[in-house]
Amino acid sequence: MRLGDLEFLILNDGTLRLDGGAMFGVVPKPMWEKKSRADDRNRVVLAMNCLLIRAAGKTILVETGAGDKWDAKKRDIYALEGSPRFPDQLAAHGVKPEHVDIVINTHLHFDHCGWNTRILNGKAAPTFPNARYVVQKKDFEHAKNPTERDRASFLLENYLPLEESGQWQLLEGETEIVPGVTVFPVPGHTHAMQCVKLTGGGKTAIFLADLVPTTAHLPLAWIMGFDLFPLTTLENKKKWLPQIEKNGWLVLFAHDSAVRAAYLRERNGNYEADPAQID
Repeated sequence: MRLGDLEFLILNDGTLRLDGGAMFGVVPKPMWEKKSRADDRNRVVLAMNCLLIRAAGKTILVETGAGDKWDAKKRDIYALEGSPRFPDQLAAHGVKPEHVDIVINTHLHFDHCGWNTRILNGKAAPTFPNARYVVQKKDFEHAKNPTERDRASFLLENYLPLEESGQWQLLEGETEIVPGVTVFPVPGHTHAMQCVKLTGGGKTAIFLADLVPTTAHLPLAWIMGFDLFPLTTLENKKKWLPQIEKNGWLVLFAHDSAVRAAYLRERNGNYEADPAQID
């Protein structure tokens, strides 16, 4: 899709499954299962959507999926599925690892930064050797020392090698990455998760990351149990969803496998997704 001189595609790294109760927090199962059916292990299917952006002469990625640094036990737990994986999809669009200039991670949970690195000669090394990797400083610092509550969401091999290679750019607040691509922190899910706004040609698209991971999470109170600060998430949903709907921005969803992009419509105080086709 083109936004003026900016062009983006929605790719993915397949799907994973996470516990439905954790994905919907305090929402009772009889309610959330109407929108997202669970398997016999109470897991719901989630896409791992990523963006390929070409803007200001740069090749930019937003998110890198779950990667391939998984043993058989964890592959079973998370039901990692789907082919082709993210690097193969990039190759199909003519993008080699060395072509990537910038990688934006909204945060460092394993399903958002897995292909930041890959195993070379038995050691995790940067997948994109010429790229600048971008995340908020607060999130990076927490990811290096997570708590007992959220430790399972992190895999150090996904980001510590980039500190060793000097490829991290750690941000503190809203930042224009290149003209037309801006990130801004939206805490709640993590200390400083960032969303990504794309602008050009009088149009705007916004990648909401895990603020609203799927269309099922559009109701204000439908907040993941994974969120460190759910009331902060609630306040950010109250802040951003009205702006998005009022301004007619295109929403890009990080984890919805059926609706990757949509416009929001407000009906009787609730927000609904009007799916949009992305070429």
